[in-house]
Amino acid sequence: MGDGLKVGDLARASGLSIRAVRYYDQIGLLAPSGRTSAGHRIYGDDDVQRLYRICLLRRAGLSLADIGKALDEPDWDLRRAMHHHLELLDRRQTVAAALQRRLTALVAEPEPTTAHLLEVLEDMTMLDDDTIQRRISILVYDDLAHMYDWLIRVFGLGAGRLDRDPEGRWVHGELQAGDGMIWLHQASPRFQLASPRTLGAATATTAVMVDDIDAHHRHAEAEGAEIVYAPTDQPYGYREYGARDPEGGLWSFMKPLD
Repeated sequence: MGDGLKVGDLARASGLSIRAVRYYDQIGLLAPSGRTSAGHRIYGDDDVQRLYRICLLRRAGLSLADIGKALDEPDWDLRRAMHHHLELLDRRQTVAAALQRRLTALVAEPEPTTAHLLEVLEDMTMLDDDTIQRRISILVYDDLAHMYDWLIRVFGLGAGRLDRDPEGRWVHGELQAGDGMIWLHQASPRFQLASPRTLGAATATTAVMVDDIDAHHRHAEAEGAEIVYAPTDQPYGYREYGARDPEGGLWSFMKPLD
């Protein structure tokens, strides 16, 4: 890179604004390795590599403060940071999915109103708002480990954490379901949390969007899931089917009709 890049050159090459590069310097995130005789910032190869790491972490959803810690703290823990990244990404995906649904509905409107556009703007703002809270669904079961494995194998949920308490009992599980996260909680008389099997009824339905309803149905049925109703085109614009898990939990898998 020769004698290095001036701030304007680095900004143009990286796609950042000059203001952003200068701000990174002001907060100690990306200090230039040199200065010209006139005092202008000069960025060398190591600086460019550091900026590359900053941009990667920024895309992962970390705040600038967390990026600084990730780059400089000697006791920074990669696994802990990755869990934090996943939480932030899940949060952003939830808001992005809501925005996508709203825009899909508005496209079908003859003429979107100002109120509609303001709702879209609100969702767009929320997408970049660090105060957005994460949405988590929690399901209660008697046999956490069995249900964790079953839901992955039969319903195709993504694997996450599965934790024991100090006595070796399974107490917490995490599964990925598209843009959301599902936690598994052990049944607890203390908090009046019971498995649907214990209650003899499901008190809610867990709905999951999938790419291919019929293929998902065939797989679940082949794996032994109890099918409540076969794939059906519903009048509210979705094709879906229903199934129960081994402890009586009710699930609905669906996709919007074309």
